[in-house]
Amino acid sequence: MNRENGAPRTATKNPLWGNIFRRKSNTAEDVLSTLRQVPLFSNMNDSELREFEKLIHQRHFKAGETIFWEGEPGVGMYIIQHGAVAICKHSRNDVRETLVRLHDGEFFGELALLDESPRSASAIAEENSRIIGLFRPDLFGLLERKPRLGNKFLFQLALIIGERLKQTNTEIQNLRAQLERSEVVL
Repeated sequence: MNRENGAPRTATKNPLWGNIFRRKSNTAEDVLSTLRQVPLFSNMNDSELREFEKLIHQRHFKAGETIFWEGEPGVGMYIIQHGAVAICKHSRNDVRETLVRLHDGEFFGELALLDESPRSASAIAEENSRIIGLFRPDLFGLLERKPRLGNKFLFQLALIIGERLKQTNTEIQNLRAQLERSEVVL
């Protein structure tokens, strides 16, 4: 309530992260459609997806705009609804190296849902992009209100992180084998 004139106050629209329910309904269906593409939500039914839909935030990023910087505290994960994002590291002489380019339906920054450690890389929109954000406080709220659903999500997250760790270990082993074959002294 607006205490100055007694009239109900409309919710203040956050210029950075708008509530998706204030948008037109086809956008809500777009969000559900995007969530269905993401492996983190692949084993969820429509009712469960709608619970997550209530938690997420959308934002548009212009081409070249930074989504988050390497070294800043992580607060959540992001899903690319439309567009492209580069995950980058900066060298000591400030040269930007792109580690991977991500596109529609792909996600990044998911480790921030588990801890507050600094981001290991920067994320930069490579083209005008619509991004969905899921943040740790919202996930913790879900865990308190609907622990079964929250744990279902966390279990899926653990499976995906475990799979990525296995792939990383394989890549490290392959690189080590290449170094040994090249006879480079370590």
